[in-house]
This record gives sequence, structure tokens and C-alpha cells, in this order.
Amino acid sequence: MRKALRRRVVITGLGAVTPLAIDAEESWQKLCQGKSGVARITKFNASDSKVQIAAEIKDFHPEDFMDRKKVRRTDPFIQYVLAATRMAMDDSGLVIDENNACRVGVVLGSSAGGMTTYEKNLLALYKEGADKVSPFFIPGFIANMATGEVAMAVGVKGPSKCVVTACASSSHCIGDSLRLIQYGEADAMIAGGGDAYILPVAIAGFDRMRALSRRNDEPERASRPFDKDRDGFVTGEGAGVIILEEMRSAVRRGARIYAELIGYGSNIDGIHITEPDSENQARCLKLALTDAAVAPGDIDYINAHGTSTGLNDACETKAIKAALGEHSRKVPISSNKSMVGHLLGAAGAVEAVFTVLTIRDGIMPPTINYDTPDPECDLDYVPNVARKAQVNTALSNSFGFGGANAALVFRKFKG
Repeated sequence: MRKALRRRVVITGLGAVTPLAIDAEESWQKLCQGKSGVARITKFNASDSKVQIAAEIKDFHPEDFMDRKKVRRTDPFIQYVLAATRMAMDDSGLVIDENNACRVGVVLGSSAGGMTTYEKNLLALYKEGADKVSPFFIPGFIANMATGEVAMAVGVKGPSKCVVTACASSSHCIGDSLRLIQYGEADAMIAGGGDAYILPVAIAGFDRMRALSRRNDEPERASRPFDKDRDGFVTGEGAGVIILEEMRSAVRRGARIYAELIGYGSNIDGIHITEPDSENQARCLKLALTDAAVAPGDIDYINAHGTSTGLNDACETKAIKAALGEHSRKVPISSNKSMVGHLLGAAGAVEAVFTVLTIRDGIMPPTINYDTPDPECDLDYVPNVARKAQVNTALSNSFGFGGANAALVFRKFKG
């Protein structure tokens, strides 16, 4: 199908479970205030760990979103996604019934699936034997069960899949959902993802890669994207979900429209399992701009991947320069990970939620803990204080282990 025949796609619902709040709007307000969700780990005894900090979900009550039986049978990552979906669906006002169920789909991702369930059952197996492994172990562990649980919970029967591309997972889910609506395979999509593995083995694994901050005495100052003194990312958890709809049907039903999703770029570095490649990241950004039919100078704001690691932040800065040219010196950039940590497979979706709200409110959230400029990171990172400005078009970047790259372009909706 020719590009000219593509249907327009808008965002009508937002849902988020973040280390700042169990709600997209409250998370957004705290983000704009520069609040940090990073603290000392409480999910396990980390006193002997070299890394003792994380961005945990606090005050989450899964019974608010599902029955107790479902809570007992599902992994926290599924619970977070189900909660974010419920909130996004309520926000959108989209009703699923027998008339449209087959035209509404769901694409949700995770970088690792139910790691909490996996660890629990593995320990049970080796300590007490096979009979102590739960019959719900496999359904609770495999990554696509968030998609399955959401479909059953809200009654959708349209296109469905799970995307696992590490930290780019949920951005790919949103981009793939865009395509399904653009080319007529669905009229609406539930898209996003979640992750929840603040666990001893995960913290140890990331730390052994020298990827995590060890700033244990200053948790709230540990995640410092683009700052010269950054020493690694902070592991986080949560979920983000957005409701995408074909523009005309959304307008027809009187839906509130947050923004329009107009571009998507995706590629892979094909060079190294963890070290990023600025040339291919830049190519991904250019693919998104071309797909959106916008020029580099049209971008008013960039929601960066901005992990707070030495290699990633410097590489992303180079990629932005290569993709946007001279305009890269003018466009404001910020990293939400300075406040919510790295939400892994949920990062792209949560950052998409925040990018949409940036467009709605004309407020660019800050990159907190930016104290010392790095010669390799010499762009405008909206340091420490939110900035008011009209944002018509925004770019959101996601880059994952294995070289997976994704970029999304959002625009203020004009009917």
C-alpha cells in the first residue's frame, strides 16, 4: 500500500505505573517538579550488594485493578501492565464490544518477562523439589502473557503480539501498532509494555557489566544523564500503555485527543551486544523523521533515551547531532530516567506518555542532577528545572541491548 494511503493515528488514552506514582498524571506532575523516584532497595536485603539503590514501585495495590485470584497467579510485571491498561482504557473512553472487538488489538512488550516468578520458582525447585514449582510458573514467566492477560481483561480480539527488544521493547510495540492502524488491519490498539525485576540476580548481573550506578549514599542524585560525573544507570520498574486510534473514528466518537503519532523508525546496529553505535542510531532517527515527513528543524523537543551511562549518553548525543545537524544545537533534550530510573522494557512506553504530555502542556521536564557539563555531551539537556515552551513536534528515542533502536515522532493534533 502506498504511503499516501496511510490512515492518521491519534493517542486517546494514557496509563502509567511509575516509581513516582500509580497514575500517569501524578507521575507527570512530579516529573515536571524534578522529583526523584530513586531510593534504597526495599524489595530484598541489599546490604551486601555493591548496588543498593533502585527506582521501585511504591504503594501499588494490584487488587485495585484485578481480583485476588488473578493477583496470586500473575507476575508483578503483568500486574503493572494490567493496571496501566485499565487506566489508559478508562482515560480513552474506548468501549470494546462484539461490534469492534476484532478491530482492536494489543501489542505489549517486556525485556525479560516474569523474572520475579522465575526466581521464586527456581529457588523452590532447588530447595524443596519439583512438586513445589507452581502450575502457574510458565504462564507467569513468559513475556507474552501480559498481552494475553490484557486481551482477556478488556475483551479485544484483533491483531496481537509481544515484542522483546530489551530497552526498546515498548517503543517498538507502539510503532508496530501505528503500522497496524495506518494500513487498516486495526482501528485501535493497546500498546506499551512493562518490566519488574529489581531482584538480586538482575542487580548483580547489570552491575557485573559495570552498567549500574553505585552512588548508594545519594540515591536521588545517582541517575544523572549527560552529566560528566555519571557512573551508570539506576534500575527501575513499571509499565506504560497508550491507546492508539484511527483518527476519523476517534473524532467520530468524540474522543479527547492528546496528540498524533506521525512517524516511526526502527533498525539494528548489528555491531555489538551492549555498546551502542551512533551511526545506526542516527539512521534510526532519520528513518522516523522521513516516515513522519518532517524536517530536522521541525523538531521542538527530544525525549532522550538518556540512560546515565558513559557510552550511551555520549553516543546518543552524537546520533542526535548527525540526525538533526545544526538544529541539534537549538532543540531542548531531556531524560526522564534522571527521575524514574531505567524502566527497561517499559521505558519507551512511559517516555512516550511523558512526551505526549509535553506536547499537551507545553512543559519540557528537566534532566535533574545535571551539574557538570561533559565535553562529549554538549547539547541543551534542560538542566534541573522544567521549561515552558510550545511543543508542536517531538521525538522520543529508545535504544536497547543487542543494538535494537526505535524512534517515535509525535505531533500536536490538528484536525
